[in-house]
Order: sequence, then C-alpha cells, then structure tokens
Amino acid sequence: MASLGQIIFCSMITIIILFSTIIILILSLTFSHNAPSVVTQNTFPVANLGQDHLLSCQIVDTEETTYTRVSVTWEKTGMKGFVYRYLYGGPYLEDQNPQFEERTEVFPDALLRGNASLLLRSVSAEDEGVYTCTIDSPTGGGKVNIRLRTAAYTAPTFTFSKGTMTAVADRWFPRPNVTWMDHNRKVLQATTSIQENSVGIFSVVSNLPQVTDRETYTLEIQNKLVTSISRVQLTDLNVSTSSYFSFSRAPPTLASVVPSIVAAVACVYLLI
Repeated sequence: MASLGQIIFCSMITIIILFSTIIILILSLTFSHNAPSVVTQNTFPVANLGQDHLLSCQIVDTEETTYTRVSVTWEKTGMKGFVYRYLYGGPYLEDQNPQFEERTEVFPDALLRGNASLLLRSVSAEDEGVYTCTIDSPTGGGKVNIRLRTAAYTAPTFTFSKGTMTAVADRWFPRPNVTWMDHNRKVLQATTSIQENSVGIFSVVSNLPQVTDRETYTLEIQNKLVTSISRVQLTDLNVSTSSYFSFSRAPPTLASVVPSIVAAVACVYLLI
C-alpha cells in the first residue's frame, strides 16, 4: 500500500509532466506561426553509391520572402572542419574537410527562396553519417539534422528464352534477398545467383522457369535499406516491365517519451 508521501510525489510528477507538455505545445504553435523554421524533406535519405545525391534543407516561412542575405553551413557529426559553407553571397571554403573538396554545392538561385539543399557528388560509403544544415538570415533561421545512409541499387533488366524469364541486377549493397511472386503474391520457385565483386558490390542473376504468356509476375530485390519492385509480363514473347524503389525508414527516437514512461512506471510501482 502506498504511503501519503508517495501519492503526493506521484501527483507532483504527473502535474509537472502535464504542464511541461502544455508549455512545449504552446511554444511550438507560437513559433511555427510567427517565425520561419528550417526543415528537410527527408530526415533519413538513402544515397546510391557512386551517384550524386541532394540533401534537402530549406527555410519554411508563412510569408513570401526573398533571402538576399543568407548564410548556410553544412557540418557532419564527428568530422573536423565543415562539409560546405556559404557566406556573403558566395562559397566560403576555408577549413572545409578534404573529404568534401570539389564534391559539394548549394545553388544561389535556390537560396533566394530559402532552399539550402546540398548537392553531394559521387557518394561513397564514408559519406554516411549525421549532417547538420544551419541557415541564418535577417528574418530568422535554424538548423536540422539529416541521417544519410548509403547503399547500391539498380533496377533489374529482363529477358525471356526457352520458357524462362531471367532478371539481372548488377549493383546491390548490402547483399539482397530475391523473391518471385505470381499475380496472387504466391511465392514461386526460382534459381538465383548472387555474386560479390572485389569492392563488395553484389550482382544478381535470377531465373524463373515455366513462365506463362500474359501472366503478370512480381520480382522483389530487397535488403535492409532498399526494395526494388518490378512487375513483369510476357505477351507474345515480348517482355514488358515497370520498376520502382522504396526505402526503409529509421525508427523514430524515443528520447521525447522516455522521461514520461519512466515517471509513469515509477509511480505505478510505488502505488502497488
């Protein structure tokens, strides 16, 4: 049985959490309506190794504003120097980390609209990490964090010969799984070969036998970051296909709810 002191303690904890939540909501609503904020369209992007990637970062303002005086700094957690910096109307690349020399760029015309997205050329595995985009302007600004992940992925190509459909996808990382299905999403038996080259990139060759004319098949090539989904149909020996990619999302942080959960559990324990 809980004592009076324990009950009062739990009541105080509950009131503090309640009022803290209300204050945070009021402040969030106030600043979201009255001041510009910095956001990204994708907090957990997946870049394709060896290709260029655009890291999204921009000011969101309730008013139409032209940002003629704006500074932008891109940084990477745990790295000396910065990724890219734009000051006084142009690049300011003193103290830029050598990893990003001649590989990064923002677009001055886009900056006039508050868009400070960073073009990162020829992405490598070393580019993975947490990036911080900071925008400053006379009317306001802020910062946003972006967790960049890297993978290799290509859509498969298809050929048909002697009753067998063959799919080839030559660039995948991490190692993928391969699944063929019919139009009812029933898994079909296929023969698949996955080979790793000298730099750790996997190539996929998968053969589906006994393919039926005018039947629609689905091929999924999937690893923990990327899924390629292809629809394939054979019509009078002609192969028609359509493919698209989907990307995994990182789980949301629990940091904002852990204190409340801990307090609630503590109170329940005390009151038992």
